[in-house]
Amino acid sequence: MIAVFGLLVGIIIGVVWNVPIPDKFSPYISVAIFACLDSVFGAIRAGLGKQFKADIFISGFFGNAVLSVALVYLGDKLGLPIYLAAVIVFGTRIFNNFAEIRRKLIELAKNR
Repeated sequence: MIAVFGLLVGIIIGVVWNVPIPDKFSPYISVAIFACLDSVFGAIRAGLGKQFKADIFISGFFGNAVLSVALVYLGDKLGLPIYLAAVIVFGTRIFNNFAEIRRKLIELAKNR
C-alpha cells in the first residue's frame, strides 16, 4: 500500500512540477525510472502475496536504479547501446509482475 501511495505522489509531483531534463541525461533517467517501476511493481506483487519486506524493496529500488544508470554510463563510454538490455529486462519484469498482480486481484475478487 505504501508503494502505491508513493507511486501516486511521485506521478502527481512529476505532472505538476515540470523539470527540464537535458537530452544527454534522458537515457539515464529513463532507465532509472524503469528500474524503480520494476521495484514498485515487484513490491505490489509481494504485498498481495503477503511476502513484502521493506528492506528488500528499498535495497532493490535504489540498487536497481544505480546499477542500471551505471550500465548506461558504461554503454556511453563504450559507444554501445547497452541500456537496451536494461530496458528489455525491466520491461519484461514489469509486465510479468503486472500479470501476477492482475491474477491475484482477480482471485481476491472472486473469493469475496
